[in-house]
Amino acid sequence: MNKVAFGAIFSTLKTMARPGAAPIARNLCAAAKSSSDASEKYNFKTLKLTTPSPFVVHVEFNRPDRMNAFNRQLWTEIKDCFEQLHNDPDCRVVVLSGGASKHFTAGIDLFDMMKLGQELGAIEEVGRRGRLLEGTIKLYQDCITSLELCYKPVIVAVHSACIGAGLNLITAADVRYCTRDAFFSLKEVDIGLAADVGALQRFPRVVGNQSWVRELSFTARRFASDEAFSHGLVSRLFDNREELLKGAMKLAEEIASKSPIAVQGTKKNLVYSADHTVQEGLDHIRGINMLNLQSEDFLNAIMASQSKETPVFAKL
Repeated sequence: MNKVAFGAIFSTLKTMARPGAAPIARNLCAAAKSSSDASEKYNFKTLKLTTPSPFVVHVEFNRPDRMNAFNRQLWTEIKDCFEQLHNDPDCRVVVLSGGASKHFTAGIDLFDMMKLGQELGAIEEVGRRGRLLEGTIKLYQDCITSLELCYKPVIVAVHSACIGAGLNLITAADVRYCTRDAFFSLKEVDIGLAADVGALQRFPRVVGNQSWVRELSFTARRFASDEAFSHGLVSRLFDNREELLKGAMKLAEEIASKSPIAVQGTKKNLVYSADHTVQEGLDHIRGINMLNLQSEDFLNAIMASQSKETPVFAKL
């Protein structure tokens, strides 16, 4: 950008400031402070939350004794967690990992499914059993969708097994990394089910290969990390869990350093555009940027670029 163009933008943005408003840096002190640690703010049983670096929240599955299998509490807490992170100004990006468990997740907890079977057995009428199942399936669908609806980018770090519900979950994330020993399976047909919480809808869109997705969906075939990488399910492979988390955190820290208004607006439009026409996506981002271009983040980023400094952005 030349000096004339920069000067014009700078002058225009200065005139948009409200009379008596403090300088553009008025809120930067808030960003300079370390964001509060998530471990002090959130108290979940099946999830562990920490803040390894400013504005980065690390969410770890915390059912190592059950290999992070999805029971009703885990489903519910995932939904609650991402809905809360969506509105948390101390969170700009989320890393989701399998924690201390041997596997990222073994999929749905069959013991929990047995409990659901007992609940159904206590109801004699088929319509009322169906109503119970409808509510349960909708809750689980909303759990997976909570990653997509969260404005904060979600990076998943998969190690070892990612089965069934886990594969459904990661298709709703923004970035997927895994270790070389990771393996995946859309397991539902092996237990007499059609996948019903998002994989059949998101998986084809993520990888852009209907034939491959249908093969995996019909057979529940296990596939390894190199196959997942070659088809675009994951974007990077790492030799071990330590390197995996290091890579995920490095990416998270880079994203967290960007304008939260810009990053969140970008995710909103990417998610919206995936289910709409190109023109509808253009209309959507135009509506977002007619406001965001008036944000102090825009001027702050331009000024930092011209002065070769690293911009610091206020909490959002």
